[in-house]
Amino acid sequence: MSLTRSLFAGVTGLRNHQVMLDVIGNNISNINTIGFKGSRATFSEMFSQTRLSGFRPSGENGGINPQQIGLGASVGSIDAMFTQGNLEASGSATDLGITGNGFFILQQDGQRFFTRVGNFTFDAAGNMVLPGNGAVLQGKLAAADGTIPVNAVITNLKLALDQKAPAKATTNVKLAGNLDSGAPVYVGPPLPTPPGSEVQSTFQVYDSLGNQHSITMTYRKTGANNWSWNATLAGSPASIGAGAMTFDGTGTLTTNTGGPIAFTPTTGANAMSITFNAGQIGQFAGITQTSGNSLVNLRDQDGYKSGTLENIAIEKNGKIQGKFSNGTIITLGQIVLAEFNNPVGLNRTTEGMFSASGNSGTAAYVIAGEGSNSQINGGALEQSNVDLAEEFTRMIIAQRGYQANARIITTTDEILQETVNLKR
Repeated sequence: MSLTRSLFAGVTGLRNHQVMLDVIGNNISNINTIGFKGSRATFSEMFSQTRLSGFRPSGENGGINPQQIGLGASVGSIDAMFTQGNLEASGSATDLGITGNGFFILQQDGQRFFTRVGNFTFDAAGNMVLPGNGAVLQGKLAAADGTIPVNAVITNLKLALDQKAPAKATTNVKLAGNLDSGAPVYVGPPLPTPPGSEVQSTFQVYDSLGNQHSITMTYRKTGANNWSWNATLAGSPASIGAGAMTFDGTGTLTTNTGGPIAFTPTTGANAMSITFNAGQIGQFAGITQTSGNSLVNLRDQDGYKSGTLENIAIEKNGKIQGKFSNGTIITLGQIVLAEFNNPVGLNRTTEGMFSASGNSGTAAYVIAGEGSNSQINGGALEQSNVDLAEEFTRMIIAQRGYQANARIITTTDEILQETVNLKR
C-alpha cells in the first residue's frame, strides 16, 4: 500500500493555497493603489497514475473504465484582472483616468512601458512624468498653429510651459446699439449742430504686435432713416474709413456702405484693415434706429494681445489644450494610448507599469475615441479594481483549502504510524 501519494498530494495542495494567499495578500495590500489591477490564482489537476487502462466492450462482456489516481494539483495560472476601476475626481488637471481598454504609454531608460496609473505631473524640463519614477508620458506634439501634424511621431510629451500665444490683429468688428429715430438732421458749421444729430462711440482694436488702438466712430443723421458714419483714430481728425447706413420703417438696418477701416500703426506693426462689409449689413447688424437714446457700442472684435500660458486642460480624446491669459486656447499636444489583443499576457514590472510579452501581442497605438472605446478623463484617477469583500471571501476559501490539505497530511501520517505499529 502506497501512502506517499496522498502525502505528496496534500503537499501540492498546501503549496497551491499558499500561492493563492500570496495573490490575495498582494491584492489587498494594493486596495488603494492608483490604477492597480488585481490578480487571481487558478489551480489545475496534475497528471494521474493509471492503475488499470480502460477496455472496450467485446462480445458479451461490457467495457471497463480506467482506474486512475490523481497526484495532486498545480497552479494553473495567475491572471491579471483588467476590469474597470472606479474614477475619482482629484481636481488636478494633469491627473488622468482611462475608461476602456487603453493604456498610457511611458518611456523610461529607452524602453516603452504601459500603465493605467495616471497621476502625472510636470518635471523641470516640462515633461509629463509619473512623479515616482520619472517615466515620461508619450504622445504627439502640436505644431505652432495648434494642429497635430498627420505624420507626427509618438514622442515624449514635453510642453513649453513658458509658451506664449501670439497676438492677432483685429480684422473684423461688430457693433450693436440704437440710433434715435427722432434725432434732427445734422447741420454742420457754421450753423450749430442740433443736439442728438451727431453720436460718437469709441472702441479698442489690436494690431499684429498686440498694441491697442482706440477708434472713434461718429454717426450723423443725414435724412429720414439715413445716417453716415466716419471712423478716426483717437487724437487724430483724419478719417480712416467712412460709409452710410439706411433703415426701413421698422428701424431695421437694410443697407450699409463703405469701409473697410484702414490705417498703419506707428508701433511698427503691420498695416491694418478692419472690415465693414460694403453693400452688406455685416457687422452693423446689431444697430437699430428706433425711438430712444442713441448709443452704439462694440459687440465683438477678433483681435487680441499676446498671452502667457495659465493652465492646461485635457480632453477625452487626449488633446492637451493650453489656456492663455488673452483668452485663447491652443492645442499643445495629444496623448496616444496603447491597446493589446491579450492584455492579460502583459508582464508586470514595477510601480503599476507593464511591458509587452510574446503572448500580449504587439501594442496597437490609438487615439482615444477614434476607433477605440477608450476615453481619457482629465482631473480624475482610476482607483484599484480590487473588491475587498471578494478578496476576504477568497481568503476564507484559501484558508479552508489549506487546512483541508494539512488534514490529509496529518491523517496519512497517523495511518503510517499505525502501519509501523503492526510490528511490535
